[in-house]
Amino acid sequence: MEIPADNQLTVAGVALGKQLFFDPLLSADSTVSCSSCHLPGRAFTDGQILSRGVAGHRSLRNSPSLLNVGYQTEGLFWDGRVNDLEELIVHPVQDTNEMAGDWTELTTKLRDHPEYPLLFRKAFGIDTVAAIDQELTVRAIAQYLRTLVSGNSRYDRYKAGEVILTASEDRGRRIFFDIEDGVPTSECGHCHVEPLFSGLEYFNNGLDEVYDPKNFPDAGKGGISGRVGEMGSFRTPSLRNVALTAPYMHDGRFATLEEVMDHYVSGGKYSENVHPNVRRLDFSERDKADLIAFLQTLTESEFLKESN
Repeated sequence: MEIPADNQLTVAGVALGKQLFFDPLLSADSTVSCSSCHLPGRAFTDGQILSRGVAGHRSLRNSPSLLNVGYQTEGLFWDGRVNDLEELIVHPVQDTNEMAGDWTELTTKLRDHPEYPLLFRKAFGIDTVAAIDQELTVRAIAQYLRTLVSGNSRYDRYKAGEVILTASEDRGRRIFFDIEDGVPTSECGHCHVEPLFSGLEYFNNGLDEVYDPKNFPDAGKGGISGRVGEMGSFRTPSLRNVALTAPYMHDGRFATLEEVMDHYVSGGKYSENVHPNVRRLDFSERDKADLIAFLQTLTESEFLKESN
């Protein structure tokens, strides 16, 4: 994990960041925290198509998992608009559809709080409450986010030789990775690359039929870069803990893994820049079931317990 030289992890810094992450004080009306849209028991997603922010406002996109976010080196958010966690944290706090906070007012609330001045002093060695500011706040939360590491799923234990996959799970594994004859080609593993099960790249995966690149309902990466070839492209999400992160896609349009599977088996919808791996697949119902069985092995039991 790439950790900034000026924001190394410390016990006190992570503890402060965790408290801030779960504290609704960061929102305009003290009703919404970072954790409102990133619940630990749902692998740090929220189970909503679009998350609900202050005053009932809906976010513009589905909340992605924050697990392993410290390893995402090719941009953050669905559209890659920022490059580091410190910058990422600024956006949801001030977004009017999410926490709608004002950083100047938030800084005042933190300075006047009965607990936070001491916690900031322990974390960053500040001498006065006047030193509490936006920079230190996002640095603390970023430290906590870098501790959200997931890598102990049933599949990881299989790789370590600790468990044996079922026949269905193992056949799904072979389908996922296209590793031998006797199973259909899926193309999954080319975009969802180990160990994160995301290549961290941005693709148009054929969700919408579009003949004019300017007409995508959401331009995604192209809306940031302005490049025609990136219109309608979004970061490939990690499949780790995928059993807990429904609904799926940047707009939460698919409620189940079965719906996701049907989309890819169909070959998706036409637009000029659809990724070539998105094509009609020759899958039987058994193939789909086995592939989903494998995907289930990517979910960590720790988070399954928290979700119950």
